[in-house]
Amino acid sequence: MGFLFLGVGNRNRGDDAVGPMVAEALADNEDMRRLSVEVLDHSGEGVSLMDLWRDTDLTVIVDAMKSGAKIGTLRRFDANADRLIAGTFRYSSHLFGLSEAVEMSRAMKRLPKSLIIYGIEGIEFSFGASLSPEVEAAMHEVKDMVLKDFINA
Repeated sequence: MGFLFLGVGNRNRGDDAVGPMVAEALADNEDMRRLSVEVLDHSGEGVSLMDLWRDTDLTVIVDAMKSGAKIGTLRRFDANADRLIAGTFRYSSHLFGLSEAVEMSRAMKRLPKSLIIYGIEGIEFSFGASLSPEVEAAMHEVKDMVLKDFINA
C-alpha cells in the first residue's frame, strides 16, 4: 500500500515528454518525500502500469493526451468514477496503453483505491520534437495539482 506518482510518456517525442518531466520535477520535492510518494517515469505500457498501481492507496498519473481540445488543456480524471475514452492517451508504440490498462483493471476489480489521471492536450508527438509552449505552461500548473492530491489524501 502507499502513494505512487507516474509520469507517463517518452522524453524524445515532443509533448509526450510532459509526464516524465513532471516526474523529474516532483522526484526531489520535499513534500513528496515527506509523504513517502514513490515517483517514477513510465513508458505507458499497460500491463506494467496495472502491476505498479494494483495495491496502492493513491496513484496519480500525468500523461499527454490528444482529444481534440485546445493545446495545453488540462483535464483531471477520477478513474474510479470516470471511464476513459479509448485512444485519448495513445501516443506511444503500445497497443495496450493507459486507457486500456484502466479499463482492464476496472473489469478485473483491480483498480487502486484512488486513481487520478491528469491529461494535458498535446499537438506535437514527433520523435525529436520539443515540448510545445502551451503544454509546458500546463506542466507547471499540474505539478501543484498533483501535490495537493497527495497532501489531501
